[in-house]
Amino acid sequence: MGEKINVKEIVKRKKEELKVEVDALKSKGINPKLAVILASEDEASKIYVGKKRKMCEEMGILQEEFILDNTVQTQDVVDIIEKLNEDKSVSGILVQLPLFKHLDMDRILDSISYKKDVDGFHPLTLGKLFIGEDETFISCTPKGIMTILDDIGTEYEGKHAVVVGRSRIVGKPISQLLLKRGATVTICHSKTKDISSFTRQADILVAAVGRAHIITKDMIKPGAIVVDVGINRIDGKILGDVDTENALEVCDKITPVPGGVGLTTVLSLLENVVQAAKEQNNI
Repeated sequence: MGEKINVKEIVKRKKEELKVEVDALKSKGINPKLAVILASEDEASKIYVGKKRKMCEEMGILQEEFILDNTVQTQDVVDIIEKLNEDKSVSGILVQLPLFKHLDMDRILDSISYKKDVDGFHPLTLGKLFIGEDETFISCTPKGIMTILDDIGTEYEGKHAVVVGRSRIVGKPISQLLLKRGATVTICHSKTKDISSFTRQADILVAAVGRAHIITKDMIKPGAIVVDVGINRIDGKILGDVDTENALEVCDKITPVPGGVGLTTVLSLLENVVQAAKEQNNI
């Protein structure tokens, strides 16, 4: 019988470590600051922004929010970002996704200075990740996944990691991070035939599809470590991409949903803000 990973405990410890870093920066007159742009009526996005605001307050990180209505145009958002790029008091810039459908997401994200790209989505940031450079911001969810895997003492070298999902936000970057650690990585997606033939080989299985319980226990290798990135709202319940309770019968460890990867995502964002503040002040 496997066990659910206590992500809350991991995040609690990491927050304590981060608070020490923030206090050390403040003692030198450096105040990390996050600028958040919300251009959407998406309720989940509003909740996420609220969580980020709350954790910023806990950590002593300054935050400025730009809440935009559906009359806003792409150029308006770009203009705000360009001013924030030049504002030396701002350490990091986050554009909360998704955006209003009429906005050009790529143009908006590309306008963020890579030095302030704490969400890790700028092409230059992703390019640095893909060529294996250490000095780059890692997208928050993949960074959070690695925080969990590292904390539980995961072995990577020679292990087979299977990632289900190929998104720019999770699937592609987490694949690169696992590859960099020495794992052999397979990426499955909607066009993959017989996904279960791959998932059953996985020592480390990352499910990032966005479909409730798409991964069942018969698709999991006995003793595997399973990371469930899915957040699916069905009939008032939040379900992951993995059928967790049944998966526990075969896996070694699994992240719960809720209370799993989502908790480390916000933490990772603030870690990136602190990293940005350090780099911008040559620390």
